[in-house]
Amino acid sequence: ADKIMVVRDDRFRLVDGYNMEISEVMPQDAGDYVCQIGGGENRDQIHTVEILVPPTIRTSPSSGQLTARKGGSITMECRASGNPVPTIVWTRKDNVLPNGEKSYDGYAITLDKVDRHQAGVYQCTASNGVGEPVTVDMQLDVLYPPEIDVERGWVHTGEGYEAQLACIVYGEPAPNLVWYQDSFLMDPTERRSMDTRGNKHTLTIRNVQTSDFGNYSCLAENSLGKAKKYMELSGRPSPAEFRSMPYSRSKDSYNLTWVVESYPPLEEVRLLYRKIMMNESYHHPGKWHDFAIQPTNGASFSRIMSYNIRGLDSSSVYEAIVQAKNRYGWNEVSELYQFYTRRPGQDTSYGDYPEHNPSDMELMAATGGAYLQHCFWTLDVFFVILIGFL
Repeated sequence: ADKIMVVRDDRFRLVDGYNMEISEVMPQDAGDYVCQIGGGENRDQIHTVEILVPPTIRTSPSSGQLTARKGGSITMECRASGNPVPTIVWTRKDNVLPNGEKSYDGYAITLDKVDRHQAGVYQCTASNGVGEPVTVDMQLDVLYPPEIDVERGWVHTGEGYEAQLACIVYGEPAPNLVWYQDSFLMDPTERRSMDTRGNKHTLTIRNVQTSDFGNYSCLAENSLGKAKKYMELSGRPSPAEFRSMPYSRSKDSYNLTWVVESYPPLEEVRLLYRKIMMNESYHHPGKWHDFAIQPTNGASFSRIMSYNIRGLDSSSVYEAIVQAKNRYGWNEVSELYQFYTRRPGQDTSYGDYPEHNPSDMELMAATGGAYLQHCFWTLDVFFVILIGFL
């Protein structure tokens, strides 16, 4: 009363005798302030002050660096203060969260059975509508033994050419890697070099010799374990890849086209085909027809070949395989390839993909692996015939 203010803080001052001003406001300044009016009867006037405080974040651990071993669990905590109480949202930098979601609400996030795919930067963002949201990064490193992917398990080359074998290596701590030919440790030479870019390790062999053909392996090791992957460098032709469309323009013939890569000239090509019968079984399969084809060799190592198979039945399903040989030997047999002949009188004006009549067109549903399964349709009933187990 009588213009007397009871407080010991230079931030508080009276203005014009009846107003109080607080400078450099702090959260603890919030509360009720009482103004007493003197006179015949004392009266109190109460002012409530609420301080709006932008969010601040305290992480656990405070360094923002976390390490977990593969298969373990890790919890990241992010506690925020401010007024109003901030909300906390977790995201992952340049990625989604391990559960596939873009974000997660809550002060803590727990990851179970962690692996290398969960490593990275996790971001905790706190906001309460006062000022700008605050974001803190937390780096999660996952320790795990080496894991290896190979670009190609079988690499085709020829004498005098250059070949590359590549291993993509993952691991934390970063693994060391060495190369082997068969069981012999390899060292760099004039023709052989080992390069590393990031986690890709490449063995380059220049001016390939016959002695370079064979099995190779890359061995990666760190303090948590080791891993090994094998590759083959070969002069044999690559497996044939079929390029023709599966539906024939003819009811009784089919033009089969495939490509084989071979640096030396091809010496022999074998084509086998057979008709798939609806009543065949594993013990009584359809008859294979075997043809020896004179290869055509050109300047390119990628050799495209074709063969017109005649005397086929209409409205039928066939399958074929191809194998090729050069001076280094036979390649691996190609994958089974299925093709279809048209029914008599079927219109061929729509290219290689006609609208087949399901009442008389037999279709192959699946081939290879653990079983062969044939499917065919009639106008009234759908049948599935299991014809054999491999």
